[in-house]
Amino acid sequence: MPETKTLVLDKKKVAQKIDRIAYEIYENNYDEKEIIMAGISGNGYVLAEKLSKRLEELSPLKVKLVKITIDKVATLPGNAECALTDKDIKNKVIVLVDDVLNSGKTLIYAAKYFLQAPLKRLRTVVLIDRDHKRFPVKADYIGLSLSTTLKEHISVEFGKEAGVYLQ
Repeated sequence: MPETKTLVLDKKKVAQKIDRIAYEIYENNYDEKEIIMAGISGNGYVLAEKLSKRLEELSPLKVKLVKITIDKVATLPGNAECALTDKDIKNKVIVLVDDVLNSGKTLIYAAKYFLQAPLKRLRTVVLIDRDHKRFPVKADYIGLSLSTTLKEHISVEFGKEAGVYLQ
């Protein structure tokens, strides 16, 4: 039996969501000189790149883009890696970005990396929030909240076939 994919957001709607989130981030950080946009490796980093570019187009904010690497399959506390040190993030605004918030495990373990130093603010961004949380984490900026069953899968694709699909 072939696997069916249902288009939830097309390329244009994904761009609109990114645009809206970028404006929200700027509205909440207009008084900052710089923010750090930390994308979780994979689509989280791609989304962070797109948000960073859009923020720099619409605001005077300086956006420092970094990748945070975490093994999403064998996620353990403390296995997140990033090129930033405690000194780099001290008293900074961090925006942590991932594509889909499912159980919250990846996002909470990635956030733990940044809690090593005193931060000014830590905010989270997801394009899709599935609301199947097992961990006490929420997204501050959400492109779309989507109620799904546990058996369904959300895939986010960037590039030529950009869109959000339900499988």
